[in-house]
Amino acid sequence: MPAEVRFDLLWPEFLVAGLAFAIFTLDFFLRPERKNILGWISAIGLLYIIAFTIPFLNDESESLFGGLYRVDDYALFFKVLSMAIGGAVILGSIHYVGKYLTHPGEYYAIILLSVLAMMMMAASGELLTAYLSLELLSFCLYILSGFALHDRKSSEASVKYILLGAFSSGLLLYGIVLMYGAMGTTNFAEMAAFLDGHGEINGRLLIGLTLLVTGLGFKMAAVPFHMWAPDVYEGAPMPITAYIAVGSKVAAFALVLRLFAEGLLPAIDQWNILIAGMAAVTMLFGNVVALAQTNIKRMLAYSSVGQVGFLLMGVASLSTLSSNGLMVHLVGYSATNLAVFFAIIAFYNYTGKEEISDFAGLASRSPFLAAAITISLFSLAGLPFLAGFVTKFYLFSAAAAEDLLWLAGVAMVASLISLYYYLKVARQMYISPATEGEDSTIKVPALLYGLVGVMVIIVILIGLYPEPLVNLIEDATAVILPGGDASALSLR
Repeated sequence: MPAEVRFDLLWPEFLVAGLAFAIFTLDFFLRPERKNILGWISAIGLLYIIAFTIPFLNDESESLFGGLYRVDDYALFFKVLSMAIGGAVILGSIHYVGKYLTHPGEYYAIILLSVLAMMMMAASGELLTAYLSLELLSFCLYILSGFALHDRKSSEASVKYILLGAFSSGLLLYGIVLMYGAMGTTNFAEMAAFLDGHGEINGRLLIGLTLLVTGLGFKMAAVPFHMWAPDVYEGAPMPITAYIAVGSKVAAFALVLRLFAEGLLPAIDQWNILIAGMAAVTMLFGNVVALAQTNIKRMLAYSSVGQVGFLLMGVASLSTLSSNGLMVHLVGYSATNLAVFFAIIAFYNYTGKEEISDFAGLASRSPFLAAAITISLFSLAGLPFLAGFVTKFYLFSAAAAEDLLWLAGVAMVASLISLYYYLKVARQMYISPATEGEDSTIKVPALLYGLVGVMVIIVILIGLYPEPLVNLIEDATAVILPGGDASALSLR
């Protein structure tokens, strides 16, 4: 008889789905002026689910439904990270939603469903399960990017996102079909066994892999598949821009890392140059084009594209060290990006402006926001004593160790370029005077003040003392790369 499926291991997913539908239902019964409580219920609910999930799934290792769905420390790490990001974005949205958006119940519930999709992507053990999870996340983001119903830019962003997302989904699915035709399986473990036995990637498999990488490239905004990102970042509601910048990257790379480590690692010599080339172009293009931007959201969009290049460098040099580095970078990048976006949300809630020139004199109007934005941008640039320095050091070391020293050199050049346009923002805040009539003190709500402060503290702590995070990540990567000597590769 087949082994009994342990449905109890899916309790975290059931709870997140149940919380989403509970928010949908509560929305019917609350008066409009009371609906801001839905954000608090959503965030607190996620916090309780995190507290339940960590001890419940710790050290569990099960392969459910014939390998379609995995329950292990790697999936647990990303499930907790996904819920933490979702909860932070929900809390950062409360004042924004109350001021600029309608239908808060649907807004918070769709974010919760997208968190569910992110959790499923990290646990997927085969391509079709991963595809369905990715599409659930994509549909949620399509809706959320157009949630500002009376804003033309928001509607335009949603339409562009849907059209290009549908095209990329078609490429991704066609790539899966070709890979199944070549290998006879979509299961990651069975794919690795096939490649171990056959060695060379044949033409059909190569085309399928290329289409798969192309489809995933669209989803993560890698060059040359990034064209949707600037318009969607600019048009989407501010908290959703933050969510797309952080959440979609975490989910996509959770899937990509498991796919390439568990399914495609035996053929690394045949595909890593493709990923390395994409990483180099993405890093350089994203950071160079960001130099010309005048809108803070578009600048961060191209900055985000550049960050995808750094993450792809970890995939191209796939090893225990690079996997650790990629995951550390995802955590540091998430905290840093959320810090800068929450600060920008606080600024936008008060001023309604988002051009870089509008930040002139911010240091005198709100020293706290100016300092938080500056610290976060310097972390993204990779300056010492901040999270970005530690995470990039990991990735650069991994690339050098895998004979991709040229790629590490490209990454260093890209980091120097990024520092220039980050300094442009700092210059506006600290040197340029405030526009006449706009020199009043910016009042930051206590909730946003606290969120920004917490994220900045995390950025600094990772930069100064990354060991606890590294320990967690080493346990997680041991699941997908069990042969690696993780203990020799930490930053202790």
